[in-house]
Amino acid sequence: MSISGPKAAPSSPPRILVLGYGNPGRQDDGLGPAAAAGINGLGWPNITAYDNYQLNIEDALDVAEHDIVWFVDSAKAGPSPYDVRDLSAAPSIEFTSHIMRPEAILAIARQYYGKSPQAFLLAIRGYQFEFVEELTTGAVENLRVALSMLTAKIRALCQPAAQ
Repeated sequence: MSISGPKAAPSSPPRILVLGYGNPGRQDDGLGPAAAAGINGLGWPNITAYDNYQLNIEDALDVAEHDIVWFVDSAKAGPSPYDVRDLSAAPSIEFTSHIMRPEAILAIARQYYGKSPQAFLLAIRGYQFEFVEELTTGAVENLRVALSMLTAKIRALCQPAAQ
């Protein structure tokens, strides 16, 4: 994973969006919204963080208005505590009314708003996905480690502009 310089002017910090998605009523599926809440709680300027149950076509406008986007979701499998992948716009826009992938959101932002920001998927490892509104102990620890990494990356991007 490589985060190149922001597309914004060198004297201004990049506009960063953290979009967490998942269902907090399904235990560890709430990791995405919990991560967005953690970033939002920092109150940093130029950082927008919000959550939703799933990605929607309307998210493309918010994506287009930012220089860097972090999509945050839970992962039922994969490395623990988290995995990070570079994302790029899908070559074609394909979606249904029930599922939108981050790559489709990026493609819509590019096609309709002329912007395709640098984007990443942060997949935080979850373990239980039952109808319970509480993260498991393992997921809470994975969230803590993932938020530490994400805040460090955001801080590194924003500090040079303050100097």
